[in-house]
Amino acid sequence: MHLILQGPLDQLAHIGAIADPARAFTIGAHAMRFEDVEAGERVRAAVSLAAFPAGVDATFIAAGRTLADFKLVAMDMDSTLITIECIDEIADMQGLKTQVSEITEAAMRGELDFGASLTKRVALLEGLDASALERVYDERLRLSPGAETMLAGVKAAGLKTLLVSGGFTFFTERLQQRLGLDYAHANVLEVREGKLTGKVLGGIVDALEKKHTVERVCAELGITPQQAIVMGDGANDLQMMAIAGLSVAFRAKPVVRAHASVALNFSGLDALLTILPES
Repeated sequence: MHLILQGPLDQLAHIGAIADPARAFTIGAHAMRFEDVEAGERVRAAVSLAAFPAGVDATFIAAGRTLADFKLVAMDMDSTLITIECIDEIADMQGLKTQVSEITEAAMRGELDFGASLTKRVALLEGLDASALERVYDERLRLSPGAETMLAGVKAAGLKTLLVSGGFTFFTERLQQRLGLDYAHANVLEVREGKLTGKVLGGIVDALEKKHTVERVCAELGITPQQAIVMGDGANDLQMMAIAGLSVAFRAKPVVRAHASVALNFSGLDALLTILPES
C-alpha cells in the first residue's frame, strides 16, 4: 500500500512518518509518496487526524494503480466540477439565495430528501426571467481548481468523461461543449414565454438516477462500474460513488468524505493525477 500526501511540503514528511514508511519520494512541488506502508485502521486514523488540521490530503492506495486501470471519470457538477451551487445563484436573482442555500446545504448533508428539496427550491424560482440563467453562467460559474488539468490528464490516458448532475441542463450542456465532455445528464428547467415556471420537466436526477446514469454509460462503453472513477461532494452522490472502482470526495460534506476512497479537502481536482499516474 502507498500513502500519497499532498499539501504544504513542511508538513508532509512529519505526517508520513506516522505510517513508518519504508521509502519516501517527493513527487511534484507539493506531494510525497510513501511506499509499502502499513495501512491498518490505527495508522489510517492517525494519519487522517494529523493531516486534516495541517491542510494535507492523505490517500492510501494500492501500489501500482494507475489511470490505465479505469475507462471513465464521472463527475458531479455543483461544488465539484464547478465552485458554485447553480440553483443558489439563480435564487439570488430572486433575492432568495439565503433561503434556497439553506435547503441546498441540508440536502447535501443528507438531512433532506434530494428530490423533494429540489422541487421545493425550483418552485421558489417561478416567474424569474430565464435570462438569469445566462447571467449565472457568465458572471458566477467558475471551474474548480485543477479541473481543466485533471480533464486533460484523464483524456490523455484514454478515459471517457461523464458529467451527471442534480443541477440543470442549461449549465451541463454548456460545460459539456466547453470542456469536450463525452456525456452529460441533468434536470431540465421548464421555461414558458421566457420565464421559469418553477417546475422541472421529466424525472428528477436524484441519487438513484445518478447511480443509474453511471451504470448506463458503463454498459454503453462495455465496462463495469469498477472501471469508473466517480467524483462528488454531497449526499446525493453517495450511491454512484459506492459502485465505482475509485470514489473521490472533493471539498465534500463529512458524510461523503467518510465513505470515499479518496478525499481531496485542500488540493485541486488535478490531485487525482498524482494519486493515479498515467502509467
